[in-house]
Amino acid sequence: MDIDVLGTLAVRLNGVSITPTAPKPRQVLALLALQAGQVVPVGALTEELWGSKPPRSARATLQTYILQLRELIGAALETGTGEDAGQRRPAKDVLMTVPGGYLLKSGDGVIDVREFERLAGSGYRAMDAEDYPQAARLLRQALTLWTGPALADVQAGPQLQTEARRLEESRLCALDQRVEADLRLGRHRELLAELTVLVNRYPTHESLCGQYMLALYRSGRRGEALDAYQRLRATLVRTMGLEPSPALAKLQRSVLMSGPDTLPARPAARAAVAPVG
Repeated sequence: MDIDVLGTLAVRLNGVSITPTAPKPRQVLALLALQAGQVVPVGALTEELWGSKPPRSARATLQTYILQLRELIGAALETGTGEDAGQRRPAKDVLMTVPGGYLLKSGDGVIDVREFERLAGSGYRAMDAEDYPQAARLLRQALTLWTGPALADVQAGPQLQTEARRLEESRLCALDQRVEADLRLGRHRELLAELTVLVNRYPTHESLCGQYMLALYRSGRRGEALDAYQRLRATLVRTMGLEPSPALAKLQRSVLMSGPDTLPARPAARAAVAPVG
């Protein structure tokens, strides 16, 4: 079974899509697919579909959605072209009922989020080893697996919203590390267009702003680097009542007074910033 969640939801068994079009069964499959190989409790599925106030018929309705998914699985087992095609294996052996919930067995298929995590983890280790060409390559490869926001076409309840936020944070972390690797390789001019878009998309993201400032400064655009800092500061003060982190303020002073000759330490985490006044 191949599972894609880094963009639109796509689940294929033996080359046949088992992704339902109806919103509720689609939610159920999305949550099962995200946790393929693990038990998803009935309570988690119920909360995803109906929030904190499920109807009396919730369990029966959930069972109906599970049956609909098994029908799609069964059709894929019969008509698909994969190695399991034509087998009489029942669909309930793929989407299993287990004590307390349900479990989707993905077999040896490709799951994009796990491939992303594998590549990103290797990229982080390369960064730690100061192998920046390898880090940039691996992290870029990981990020190409994203075709849009996670679960972009799924109606998300509380569980999927949490998962989507977690995945987006993972993507941003990988992106941040890939940009840093490219900066350390002297690719500041190539990064300018990308970073211009990113700092507009994430106007309070300090690390991206710091990287943008460095790319601008190293491209001979010192004034624009200082302007970028002032825009970030104004946005943080206006929207959060916070000053930029000490590390980013230090970078701004460095650009203002002489300019950073080497890549400085990364901006401090958000917890390090101080409130205005």
